[in-house]
Amino acid sequence: MDKRFFNLFGLTEAQAIAIIDSPIEQLEDPSDKYIAVSHLINFPTETSIAALVRAIETSNPDELDERIVRRKAIESLGRLQAESALPVIRKCLQDDDMYTVENSVWSIGEIGVKDPEILEEVAQLLEKPGQIYRVIIHTLANADYKPALERVAKFTEAADEPTRSAAIATVCRFTGDYSQITKVIALLQSSNVNARRGCIQDLIDSRYYEAIPDIARCPVSLVFRLRAIRMLADAGVPSGAITFAEVQPYLEQVLRDHPNELSLVHEYDVVPVLNFVLSELYQTDFGRCYLATKTLLDVYSQQAPEALQASYTDQGHNDYGAHYHIMKLFGWLKYAPAYDLLIENLHNREPQFQKSRTACAIALGELGDKRAIEELRLCLSTKVWDLKYAVLMALEKLGDTSAREVVANDDDWLIRLRAGKDAHSTRDKR
Repeated sequence: MDKRFFNLFGLTEAQAIAIIDSPIEQLEDPSDKYIAVSHLINFPTETSIAALVRAIETSNPDELDERIVRRKAIESLGRLQAESALPVIRKCLQDDDMYTVENSVWSIGEIGVKDPEILEEVAQLLEKPGQIYRVIIHTLANADYKPALERVAKFTEAADEPTRSAAIATVCRFTGDYSQITKVIALLQSSNVNARRGCIQDLIDSRYYEAIPDIARCPVSLVFRLRAIRMLADAGVPSGAITFAEVQPYLEQVLRDHPNELSLVHEYDVVPVLNFVLSELYQTDFGRCYLATKTLLDVYSQQAPEALQASYTDQGHNDYGAHYHIMKLFGWLKYAPAYDLLIENLHNREPQFQKSRTACAIALGELGDKRAIEELRLCLSTKVWDLKYAVLMALEKLGDTSAREVVANDDDWLIRLRAGKDAHSTRDKR
């Protein structure tokens, strides 16, 4: 689990617990208690678990602020995999608030519950109106609770696409019949970004390796696609189900992340003005960002570089989504004046800008300025596998193949294979 964002508040365990145990009306800001229950994920102790349980048991579910704290406390217990808290989480399955129920089901999944009695209580929620069914189905699937098969199957025609995707994938897993999995793959092209993200997770959970090319072309953030391809590779390459050679072209396609290598789901009726296209880089649906990126490259390649520089200065420097796209565009547009900015952000360690470091590596390779070689080589010591992989790609683009020797014995089997090591010699060392 990536925990880079968890410890942003700087509270000690005792400070967080003191806030949790304070009546919400005595706090300067009601959100302080929410922050405190979120922050205890950093302290996997029985003291923290007990405080989170108190937050659930003493909160007033009739008050919105306290209800929100309660939901978050349940989630934190799941992240802590607090098996000792199962009795209180289990009680919350019967809550009137569907988001409290959703978090309770999710936490049961994170804890890894195998108790059929508890799983049956989760399964019964599929028959209760007004629930968030996707997380229920997902939890039952990962627990391999096959007695829920018929109840899950009823959702394979659900109107809600993320729910439908989870149901179809789960039926495939429970029955071993994958003839309907193409309906999940089709949702990679949904106009609903949540459906696209959700079905990627369903394909990961299904270990459906044949979907890797389709996942690579899905217009969602590369974070979701990289995670999928990495998890499928981690499962499939050592077992012999797939080879690194089968994974490599799609992994590198995602790291390049050029819009021409994506199957875009949005389109413009008419070519929009430049300012509108720039504003689309700030959308949370990356499908729209990729359409904007393609339009800037195809239509506005002359005006785009300076406009992107101005947009970055104005607000892009502080928006981690747009930041990523702007960095990548500087490379595709061969905008040499962006060299120093790309170097600066290549070494940016702020957690929210980590995918921009990968973008900068790829962009520096596209710029072709060999001064970047030494800067890129500095990143070969990183523990971030995708950055290291992108650096290898960029260095090769710049004509430096000797970097492979630096990572030839890397701890990460995927990096070793990319460096040219024999696949069979690495599998037993993982």
